[in-house]
Amino acid sequence: MNWVIENWYLIVALLAVLCLVGVEIHHFLKQPTKKQIGLVKEWLLFACIEAEKELGSETGQYKLLYVYDLFVARFPSIAKMVPFSVFSSWVDSALEEMEKLLSENEVVKGIVVGGK
Repeated sequence: MNWVIENWYLIVALLAVLCLVGVEIHHFLKQPTKKQIGLVKEWLLFACIEAEKELGSETGQYKLLYVYDLFVARFPSIAKMVPFSVFSSWVDSALEEMEKLLSENEVVKGIVVGGK
């Protein structure tokens, strides 16, 4: 019992380190899975098309912020874990897919252009 009283600060420090390790493990396990990321990327194509309808072309940064606002509203837990730089690269990929879709599919192009 004397050892515990004399070394209480070591016990507190050890408990603090164990708590930090536990929090990091929990944070790692809550990371989005590949399936969740795939669903988000598919949804981003829809969000980019909506942004194109609302804001038109040549509004890059505004579209990015518009899509980010939609993303945070739709996926709040994933938005907390994904850095903005990663999100931005996902949006770039979705925009490339959107451009390809608009050039190949006249119906989608009509929806986007006619949706203003």
